[in-house]
Order: sequence, then C-alpha cells, then structure tokens
Amino acid sequence: MGASQERNITMLTESNKRYIFTSESVTEGHPDKVCDAISDGVLDAALRDDPSSRVAIETLVTTGLVVVAGEMTTSTYIDVPKVVRETIKKIGYTDPNIGFDWENCAVMTSIDAQSPDISQGVSTDQGLHAEQGAGDQGMMFGYATTETEELMPLPIVLAHKLTKKLSDIRNSGELNWLRPDGKSQVSVEYIDGKPKRVTTVVISTQHTADVEHDEIEKEVIAKIVKPVCGDWLDDDTKFHINPTGKFIVGGPHGDAGVTGRKIIVDTYGGYGSHGGGAFSGKDPSKVDRSAAYLARYIAKNVVASGVAKQCEIQLAYAIGVAEPVSLLVNTAGTSEIDEEKVADAVRKVFPLKPAELIEHLKLRRPIFQKTSAFGHFGRDDEDFTWEKTDKADELKKELGM
Repeated sequence: MGASQERNITMLTESNKRYIFTSESVTEGHPDKVCDAISDGVLDAALRDDPSSRVAIETLVTTGLVVVAGEMTTSTYIDVPKVVRETIKKIGYTDPNIGFDWENCAVMTSIDAQSPDISQGVSTDQGLHAEQGAGDQGMMFGYATTETEELMPLPIVLAHKLTKKLSDIRNSGELNWLRPDGKSQVSVEYIDGKPKRVTTVVISTQHTADVEHDEIEKEVIAKIVKPVCGDWLDDDTKFHINPTGKFIVGGPHGDAGVTGRKIIVDTYGGYGSHGGGAFSGKDPSKVDRSAAYLARYIAKNVVASGVAKQCEIQLAYAIGVAEPVSLLVNTAGTSEIDEEKVADAVRKVFPLKPAELIEHLKLRRPIFQKTSAFGHFGRDDEDFTWEKTDKADELKKELGM
C-alpha cells in the first residue's frame, strides 16, 4: 500500500466506485456571513491606512443588535459603528419591517489592544526568535483538483454559484420578493472518482410574505438552479426549494450569527481536511488565514503543473516561530512522483515563512471583505493572489518535468 493510502486523511480517491458528495453555501445575508463581512470590514478599514495593523475581530448579530469585540492594534482611527452600518446596508438589510436593518440596530463594541505576549512573537527582533513568527500555533490545509476549471470540487463550486446567482437576482430586482438570507446545497454523484450528475439541489431563500410557495419554487428553479447547474441536471434530479414551506423570518432576526461559523463553506465544502481555524476578521499575521491561503496556492500550482490530479497540502506552525514545523503533500494516488520529492520541491519554490508569504501574496491590503461571502477559493478576482498558478512552471522545473 502506498504512503498516501496509509494516511488517515479525508480525501476521496479515484479508486472509489460510486458515491454521492454534498456541499453547501450561504448568501451574504446569512447571519454568520453578516458577521464575517463586518469583521472583515473592520480589518479592511485598519489595513487601508495602516498595513501593519494587528486585528482579530469577532462579531455577533441577533435581533436589533450587533456586538463587535476582539483585539486590534493600529495607528489609524476606525469608526466601527459606521463600518457596521455600511456593511449591513450593502448586504441589503434596509427594511426595518424584517426585524433587522442598518439604521435601527444597536451597535456595541469591546475592542482591546493585541496582547504584548503575542505581539512580540510576530514582530521582528522582539521575541525569542529574530524573524517574524506565526501568529498562533495550528495546522492549515489547502486543496485542489482537476475536476473543475476552478481546480475546486464540483459540489462547492455549484453551491457557491447558486448563492451568488440568488444574490445577483435579488440585487437586480428581477425577483422583488427575495430577501438577503439564503442557502444552497448540492449533491453530486461520482463514479470512479469523476463527477457525473447532480442528484439533489436544495435552495432556501428568505422572501416577503406576499408570495406563494409555488411561485418561489418555479422561479428559483427556472432562473437560478437551471442556469447554474445546466447539463449536470437530469430528469432524476430532485429539487427542494424552501422545503419547510416558507422562509419569511430570516437574517439576524431569525437566527443569531457569529464570525467564523461557516469554515467549511469558506473552504472546500467538506472535501479534504480542515485545521479548524476561521478566516474573517484576522490580519495576515494570523496563519489561520494566511497559511491556509498559501496552502491553497501550493495545492493549486501542484495540480496546475500536471504533477497530480488531486493535491492536499498540510502546513503546521508554532506561535512565534517562522519556519513551519511540518509540511505534508498528499496526492491521493493521483501522481507518479513520490510525495516526499514533491514536498522537497515545494519547500524550494514557495515562501513558507509568515513574513515571506504575506509579502508574496500581497496580503497587507484592504481586500478581505469581499472574501467573506461565496468562498475564499476558486474565484476569479485579481486580488485573490492565492488563486494564481504562476509557480506551476517553476515547480515542474524543480521536479525535472
């Protein structure tokens, strides 16, 4: 048995005969995503004037209330309530009749400076080590696969495209009964490791009280599901549209939200592994975020180079230490090159230390609020530097390909 097959890593290989895999996504109006957007909005406000800001912001929302808390050390002033209200307005909570809106919600803040014990570990020449170290301990994973042009698993790609289409149609006014909160879920049948068809699509969308369920079902299938899923659908595909019957009460009025509660939505939809760290509200010195972006960058370049059809990267760091304590490459039996050889090449080609990866990926910029909905990976945006495949040729050369 090969080394990759011996590892207890949750990747599905081409040896699997048939299975159904499901992923979900949520819209920007989902309560947890409202929190992610607010936390990243505060982060962007800090980085805009002070790229060296240290930020770790958490947000909670519920009926009529937003609570912003955490740690932040920055040289600039941030009007946090203004950031909160502008974010909520942009998302679409503008009507007080739905129980939560940007003008009438209360905003509470409790923000302290970053702990000096943490600060010295991520500041050059201040801690036990001369180099800038990682902002925390932990492990981070990145994943890529050839099954879509985004080099992402198909279920999460379709799930994100459904919620994005739902949002776009709401913002265009084409279906004026749509409201900001919503979810999608897509189940894909695989045969011999390759996606064949969508077996089930679930869409739950908040709506006004004056629209009938039959109309919601008809319009959502016609204008959202079929344009997105296209040929992946067949006569046997099942649709569950607002399966409780109605979804009038939604957003923070219907359910409390907290930053960082959609980490699987944010990454690979359950494919591969996850280290447990959330992204939103954290500046790039927090390797929970920046090293997860790096791991995706590495995995994507490994797959784009033709080294493997699938690749999962694990990185692990110790707080205050620059060098990762471990690097693992898993290609799930889809590469002819020994994984240890690939790992050696990765160490030579990619910047693995926090200061280097932050510089290479240009992460000290106010680009993070737009990552807070529809996934951090697999998107075509020039600011998402971790989605580039600019290291593929260099990696091939290092491997003698």
